[in-house]
Amino acid sequence: MVYTDLIFDLYGTLVDIHTDENDMVWEKTALYFGFYGAHYTGTSLRQAFLDAMNRREASAGRNSECYPDVPFELVMAELFRDRGVTANADALGENAAQLFRVLSMEYIRLYPHTLEALDALRKGGYRLWLLSNAQRIFTAYEIRHLGLEPYFDGIYLSSDFGCRKPDKRFLGALLEERHLDPKTCLMIGNDRETDIFGAAALGLATLYMHTNLTPADQAEADPALHPLSAPKGCRHLEYEGSDWNNLSGILLSMCPSFPPRP
Repeated sequence: MVYTDLIFDLYGTLVDIHTDENDMVWEKTALYFGFYGAHYTGTSLRQAFLDAMNRREASAGRNSECYPDVPFELVMAELFRDRGVTANADALGENAAQLFRVLSMEYIRLYPHTLEALDALRKGGYRLWLLSNAQRIFTAYEIRHLGLEPYFDGIYLSSDFGCRKPDKRFLGALLEERHLDPKTCLMIGNDRETDIFGAAALGLATLYMHTNLTPADQAEADPALHPLSAPKGCRHLEYEGSDWNNLSGILLSMCPSFPPRP
């Protein structure tokens, strides 16, 4: 099978990140709320946030095919309003969301050779898409900071769609809007349950990467499903690690007949 389109997950696939939403992060965020007259302790802010998020997710519905994703900043704005701060609540909610993310982040970085790999894959003829369970209020800035934006033909973030992988509506939006044929798409991600299960359910081929950010309860990659050793025509591949220098070469060798892209 010749794949024309590669669809990438972000965190744990292209980007290595570590966040810690600890008590101090909530205390400092509560201090920011207090500066504008919305008084919380760190503990009460966290509980209010969880309660508000749960209410919004419940109203959106949650079942085996529905995985809602609520914009983080909308909940933060709601918490300002709950304390009587209505002027500029939306802007304050956005600022509070970004502050929270920065405070909780210990590091963010690309896996080695990521940009070189994306560049080679584009020039080799693939179309590249990003499909991430992510909050735009955080992730759009992080993508720009890491220099990823120019490499993709389109970037899809779950908070924009109100649902997240493996919800069929999220990946389905990409397929429909960009007129992609599932049979010629390869979904690449580090989570069997969200990236791989969701894509396979819509008929896409999949490449599971077992990386340092793969959930701990998920198995390592099966060597028998390595792209270079999997049975011919196999629609599910597996790869151990995040060596994009090697993996990009493998992907290019799988589809050598593309005309080069600028």
